[in-house]
Amino acid sequence: MNAYKILTTACVALLSVSGAFGQQTKILTADKHNEYGIVYSLPVTSLRVDVKAVREVRKAGPYWQYAKKFIGTDKVVREDAEVWTVESVSVTSVGIPDEEHQYLMQLKPGALTYVGVDEDGMILSINKEPEDGLAEPEAVEETAEVVYAPNEYLQYVDGDFIASQSTAKQAQMLASNLMDVRESKVALTRGTAETMPTDGRQLELMLGSLERQEGALTAAFIGNISHETVTRSFTFTPADNSRDVLFRMSGFAGFVEADDMSGEPVYIEVKVTSRGELPVDAKGEEKKWPKDGVAYCIPGAARVRVSLMGNALWEGELELSQLGTVFALNPNIFTDKKNPSYAVFDPATGALREIGVMQQ
Repeated sequence: MNAYKILTTACVALLSVSGAFGQQTKILTADKHNEYGIVYSLPVTSLRVDVKAVREVRKAGPYWQYAKKFIGTDKVVREDAEVWTVESVSVTSVGIPDEEHQYLMQLKPGALTYVGVDEDGMILSINKEPEDGLAEPEAVEETAEVVYAPNEYLQYVDGDFIASQSTAKQAQMLASNLMDVRESKVALTRGTAETMPTDGRQLELMLGSLERQEGALTAAFIGNISHETVTRSFTFTPADNSRDVLFRMSGFAGFVEADDMSGEPVYIEVKVTSRGELPVDAKGEEKKWPKDGVAYCIPGAARVRVSLMGNALWEGELELSQLGTVFALNPNIFTDKKNPSYAVFDPATGALREIGVMQQ
């Protein structure tokens, strides 16, 4: 492996190309200004963990004790609470540049070879346009949810209710108002109301108003439950077999830092399943590094598991460049004037993903 060339700085000619989600990819070409050499990096594999959690806020109604008696249900919120639950987790491999190593692809004058790299200089392709970068996490679809203010029901009561000093009496009056609202809704939908709307739009507005009243009065008994979806992204770079606290999830505060003991730890575990090895020839001997070879990674793999309180939130096997080794392609296949080749590399691991002959 000592035969490959490693550089720390170099000057290259480049052309920026717009990539996905605002990320820039670059096309590097060699000319006399950079002594016909193209410098690039290989990635270290990092893991992006996208977590979607749901925050549930429960508010008890002021008359929940009377719900069974006056509206016939005991399915009520009895006390205020906030509850967080993890809904889903996804893990994606991403590449970060190996800052300790850079590689040189040496070309001859007149060579038309070009190299696609990302904005950090990590190799993506040779003699082929770089593909789009890593997709952003899927947008969370917000669900319309009706939420009633704690005292909204007071908009629909009269002076007798305000003057009453008895909670039980107030609950009885609220229940009576609720029945009136429901009867009015039925009358409107059946067309038997004393005052019917003149058109469909007016009917829609009247029904909407009654539904709001019904909801606010009902919430005074059964309470109100609202939900909010919150997403967070975490980055973790595994080195070998490990078990680490990625973050903590608090039942009342949601996402908290890994060292915040108010939450339950969410672990990320990495178990090595294979390590990349240098290719061998027909005799079983390791192949030699080609002269001025184009470096790429032969990654290893690991089983990754994200868990909370012993329950797996996500698990799967992923390739990791840091569990592998570096080998190289013969650069002559990319500069052949008659049948030049192209190559595509995995942006997360630096592995050779595709190689073939360019169509003339």
